[in-house]
Amino acid sequence: MKTSIVSTIAVIAAFTAQGAYAETLRLLTWGGYAPDEVIALFEAETGHTVEVTTSNNEEMIAKLRATNGGGFDLAQPSQDRITSAQEEFGIYKPIDMSKVTADQFIPSMLAATATNTTYEGEVFGLPHVWGTSGLVVNTAMAGDVTDYVNLCDASVAGKVSYRLKRPTLIGFAYSMGLDPFAAYGDTDAYQAILDQVEAKLIECKANVKTYWDGGDEIKNLLRSGEVVASMAWDTGGWQLNADNPDITFVAPKAGALGWIDTFVLPARGRADDAAYDWINFVMRPDIAAMITNTAGNFTAAVDGDAGVSAELKTRYQNSFNQAAIDNIKWYPPVPAGLEALEGSTLDRINAAK
Repeated sequence: MKTSIVSTIAVIAAFTAQGAYAETLRLLTWGGYAPDEVIALFEAETGHTVEVTTSNNEEMIAKLRATNGGGFDLAQPSQDRITSAQEEFGIYKPIDMSKVTADQFIPSMLAATATNTTYEGEVFGLPHVWGTSGLVVNTAMAGDVTDYVNLCDASVAGKVSYRLKRPTLIGFAYSMGLDPFAAYGDTDAYQAILDQVEAKLIECKANVKTYWDGGDEIKNLLRSGEVVASMAWDTGGWQLNADNPDITFVAPKAGALGWIDTFVLPARGRADDAAYDWINFVMRPDIAAMITNTAGNFTAAVDGDAGVSAELKTRYQNSFNQAAIDNIKWYPPVPAGLEALEGSTLDRINAAK
């Protein structure tokens, strides 16, 4: 009996030293966001254990919807998949900011995610991994292309490519001095913006070599020199830069278009302490760098690039100074009906002579 009591006291003391009782964290996340080495360090430091299920946005929502927000303690949907899912299904619970080490987050990203994940006055998401689309440019051949509308300049005629997708509409709108995200709540105002962008993109058709569809296609066009300036993703630009230092990702003057995968608490999660411990742990700069080296995308951690591989860190820093980071236009939730308006606009651009 005495041995049992002593053992119990020792276990309690160990958990107290770690700051909380050990729990099993059931994590629903993307591939690469919870590397084995990070899990091992977290388990050793906190006493918690981690069970990882990898998924994507659609599957995350489906899994949480099927269980009314149960089965997992922490999930990582993109920020534009939170308020609408909460309104319709009630699958999340609010973030308790008193349990979050907020100064570990890049302030502009923390603020943007709070704005885009607030529902009925409460914040439901925190930023984690992020990426952008903007310009991928052969700077030796198209060094004057620094914004989306520059893709229509005579100097790059016939050597431009972008997708006929909604990011192109949004990027050009910002580059034309418009604010499409601010018009999301007003269908007429948004249509007026689309009309102006439509006219610009029809005018720009003579400059376009091709409208690309896949990442390999645009990378091959840039490698060959058939295309010297394009709209594309940051990681693709950095991959090309590894082979040709003249080609790189450029954050447009009007702002790169950004996505953020978040941290959210499922409504019926049962290990909140472990969830908050994980959030605070992986946002430490040293741990954030380990995740970036695995996933290939950067995190919202302050100084999270410090321990990233030298090559990737250099490419990232050449593309993004602090002003460029603060100027990223983060995708907010898309109101019902807007994508139909965009689709009609894109069809007319495609059909125009």
